[in-house]
Amino acid sequence: MFEMKKPVFHGSATAMITPFDRAGELDLQTLGLQIERQIEAGTAALAMCATTGECATIRDGEWERILDHTLQRVCGRVPVLAGVGRNDTRRTVLLCKRAKSLGAQGTLAVTPYYNKTTQRGLIRHYETAADAADLPMILYNVPSRTGMSIAAETYAELAAHPNIVGTKEASGDFSLLLKIRALCPEEFFLYSGNDDHIIPILALGGVGVISTMANVIPAQTQRICDLWKSDREGALELQIQCQKLIQALFREINPIPVKAAMAMLELDSGYVRQPLTDIGDAARAELRQAMRGLGLL
Repeated sequence: MFEMKKPVFHGSATAMITPFDRAGELDLQTLGLQIERQIEAGTAALAMCATTGECATIRDGEWERILDHTLQRVCGRVPVLAGVGRNDTRRTVLLCKRAKSLGAQGTLAVTPYYNKTTQRGLIRHYETAADAADLPMILYNVPSRTGMSIAAETYAELAAHPNIVGTKEASGDFSLLLKIRALCPEEFFLYSGNDDHIIPILALGGVGVISTMANVIPAQTQRICDLWKSDREGALELQIQCQKLIQALFREINPIPVKAAMAMLELDSGYVRQPLTDIGDAARAELRQAMRGLGLL
């Protein structure tokens, strides 16, 4: 009998930063403290080693240490998504298999980047990766980073795969989002990939967000999603209140500002790996002002 797909989570999943020390090495102790802070705040899930986690400069051995440490610390309290998106299908397959063996509850797979591919290639890439491990896979469409977008018709074909359960949509293309809703089944679940689009995507039938700002304000990000069910005006008001912070968090390349924000909160995560650099003075001032406006400083 066919089993209906279920979302890996409802609400806010934090796209976790990866803490590094001054020497640029993993700081798993700080990561553990941040995991506890997230769970205490009511975050619905954690997404590890994705864009905000500086996946491009995370070596495979480090990826495994981060994911294993996270799963051991979380101990089943919330779902953990493993960022497995690579521009080499073979590496994505290997990471999917390792995520399964370590005990992750799902995977998050960005489209191939730089070498990119055709829509036909996207279908083959994702189907090959989803076949590799019996884990729910959430696709990730972020054309501003990858230089390509998943077409609605491609989404419709991929949605038929039993392990592909939804997408993190960061295209900002609401015509595409409407077509996804029209062409894909209800059990293909839509998550916002942009913090300023949480409410619009929930209004289109989405079930949550995979969020950068939740590193800074996890409880408020989850509350936007929770309020939508019973108090839509309240949810919208809270989304609007966060607008200046969201703007400041993306004034420079993510995760430069969010790590600076975490450092302002004395959470010891302000270091980024090159080619990323420390936040500029103007962006820092804007970020500090936005955080003060929300009573965070």
